[in-house]
Amino acid sequence: MEEAIRLTFDPEKLKNIVEEVDKYLSERDSIRESAIKKARDVIKFSGWAITAVHKGDLNEAKSYLRRTEEVAKELLNLVKNYPEIYYSGMIYNAISEYVEARVFIDIITGSNIKGPGELGVQPVPYLQGLGDVVGELRRLALEFIRKDNYDMAWKLLKVMEFIYFELRKFDYPEAIAPGIRHKADVARRLIDDTKALIIDLEKRHRLSKEIETLLNNNCTRLK
Repeated sequence: MEEAIRLTFDPEKLKNIVEEVDKYLSERDSIRESAIKKARDVIKFSGWAITAVHKGDLNEAKSYLRRTEEVAKELLNLVKNYPEIYYSGMIYNAISEYVEARVFIDIITGSNIKGPGELGVQPVPYLQGLGDVVGELRRLALEFIRKDNYDMAWKLLKVMEFIYFELRKFDYPEAIAPGIRHKADVARRLIDDTKALIIDLEKRHRLSKEIETLLNNNCTRLK
């Protein structure tokens, strides 16, 4: 046994290997730290863009959206050579927020919706963001209901339903399309709740108008 062992250990070779690995990990750690900051900015500007929409300021929303797009591109370019970061939950989450803001604003402004290839983003976070658009459309529909604009509420509901039906087509395992089934399930609940609310409040609104008209007619006759 001892005669079969030929020890040929090269300390310098191992030292060089370790230094190369350390250099790579150090560089990756630096990239990750920068990516975290940019991802936070993407999420922040996306949120501000959506908030501006609900405030009724589309110019402000578009301004924040442009900033979001710039930072999102910087983020993806930063991590493109680091697949373990590029395909991480941190990046997916930030990009899905960008997609949500982008698609939501495109829908309500009558612009053509762009796909993941046109936006330069990964397909999975694109679908995740698309699923979240349903929630923002519901918020907008509720605002129109508050203003008794039921026609617009119904139009928004139809868009919500269309997005849901498209998401349901992606019947893949969680490992392939993480979060997509859950997004679809949440969208279905939001759609059902919104539809029930529109039907109920629209009926009440019509009944109130009918009663008001009846009372006005009776008052007119009494004069």
